[in-house]
Amino acid sequence: MRYLDPKNDLTFKKVFGEHPHILKSFLNALLPLPEGEFIESLEYLSPELVPQVPLMKNTIVDVRCIDNKGRQFIVEMQLFWTASFKSRVLFNASKAYVKQLERTKTYISLQPVYALSLVNDEFETKTQQFYHHYQIVHTENSDMKIEGLEFVFIELPKFKPHNISEKKLQVLWLRYLTEITEGTMDIDSVLLQNPEIGEAIEYLQESAFTPEELITYDRYWDTIRTEKTYIYDADKKGFARGIEQGIEQGIEQGIEQGIEQGIEQGIEIGIQKGECLSALKILRKGKPVEEVATILDMNIELVTKLKELLEMYGDQAENYLDKISG
Repeated sequence: MRYLDPKNDLTFKKVFGEHPHILKSFLNALLPLPEGEFIESLEYLSPELVPQVPLMKNTIVDVRCIDNKGRQFIVEMQLFWTASFKSRVLFNASKAYVKQLERTKTYISLQPVYALSLVNDEFETKTQQFYHHYQIVHTENSDMKIEGLEFVFIELPKFKPHNISEKKLQVLWLRYLTEITEGTMDIDSVLLQNPEIGEAIEYLQESAFTPEELITYDRYWDTIRTEKTYIYDADKKGFARGIEQGIEQGIEQGIEQGIEQGIEQGIEIGIQKGECLSALKILRKGKPVEEVATILDMNIELVTKLKELLEMYGDQAENYLDKISG
């Protein structure tokens, strides 16, 4: 038996957008709800029209719902990260919070909005944590907060189940999203033992989809690959333009000044420009900084600066070295 990937637009909405009891289990497991405040029942809301993010209009899959207490939940599957995604999530959740005033005239009756964003990409490079919970909190006392909006971002590629010993249901749902991919044949029995997860897995069986739905499924992946290529090309062109402008403008910014000063200081203490050029050639072959410093008997800090120069300017590194060393 073959299964489809649950992160696809078709499968995600089929599982979480059509079965509120499954979505309830999913949200109770993944959201940081107050103790004793679990979701008891859910009702789906119609998707709202929000501004599209350029080059990624088809990469976001979302499901919206409201529970019996009036709390709203926005669940989004984002297949790759862009710098504007957090702003979009903030806008989306804020708009949902404000629109409550159309049904009630008092601010005190406004209910919280939770935005859960499942990201199939890594974006927080400073930490290996995969679960990121944001609230509006006091800058000095995190126990003091303004209720109303809460945000959870989950970096799926960072999720490693063998490193987690608690919150079992959360782990199982994240395994469901990360371990089942297109063409998966066998499912761990541990996942099947949970009623809601087991049912969610059944809905992923390839045989449960019509030929027309499978065409839609494949077309979605084609669209994602195309948009990802567009974004990659746009980033690459922007990076190339940035390098070109940086060469033209010289060393006006701090990182460039640091590289220049480091190299100039190295030359002043007896290192010749020819040795710097030799270091660049060796670094270009992928040799570690420490090894290059040992081979050429150079200051390791200078070699580090030369590596930064190489990473910043690539093929133009030698020309830049000539410029700053005279």
